[in-house]
Formats: sequence, C-alpha cells, structure tokens
Amino acid sequence: MSEPAYQYITSQELADLIKSDKKLLEDFAIIDVRDKDFAGGNIVGCLRSPSEKYKRSVDELIEKTKDIPKMIFHCSFSQQRGPKAAKIYAEKWAARGEESKLTKEILVLEGGFSGFQLTFKNDPKLVEKWQNDVWDTNWS
Repeated sequence: MSEPAYQYITSQELADLIKSDKKLLEDFAIIDVRDKDFAGGNIVGCLRSPSEKYKRSVDELIEKTKDIPKMIFHCSFSQQRGPKAAKIYAEKWAARGEESKLTKEILVLEGGFSGFQLTFKNDPKLVEKWQNDVWDTNWS
C-alpha cells in the first residue's frame, strides 16, 4: 500500500508553527484554495491559489514554493478542495524527478479555515481581515 500524499495538521499545531521561529515562505507555506468563500478572513501570510483555477496554476505554485520544505493546504473545511489540492501538488512535485529530491512535507489543515478561525479569529498574528458578519451568518 502506498503512502498517503499528505498528512493532517491541527489548528493548534499550525498556530504554534506560525508563532515559532520558523519563517513563513522559507520554512513553510500556507496555501488557501478557497474561492469566493475567501472573503471574511484568512490566515496571515497565506498564499491564495483558488481551487477553480488550481489545476492551471499548480505548476506556477510549485515553482514559487520549490525550496520550501513544508506545505500546508486548506479550504473552508478541508474536506474536499484542500485535500485535493494537496494531493495534486504532491503528485506534481514527485513527477519532477531529480529536482524533487527536497523532501516536502505536505499537510492539510484539519477543519480548514472554518475550524482555525473559531479558535484564533481574535489573534492578529494568526488571522487577518476577519469579518464577524460573514462567519456569523454563513458558517456557524
């Protein structure tokens, strides 16, 4: 049986990573694949790669993040779009052959941004552009 393309990371683990001495876009990257549901807040420093355009832009994302060892993907709930994006990224990365010798840790944020914002929406080091009216009406 083959190894899964990705593992999961909890909201607390991601919060700890962001607040650690690790550098965003050097040691790790957070990829937000939400589409129109991106409105209402996001994780500070995330790279946006909407799922509706993801297959066309994944090669560009790989090039942009080729030296980053830890990739964290999410969507609203990380049930479909986030895991699918992580899987596509992992497969495309592996297909690069020699160039892909850098060991990449591919992770999916458990519970997505919806779960993350429940705990960390009031922490400006973790969440930016958070809008109460979006989350109170659509996601509670």
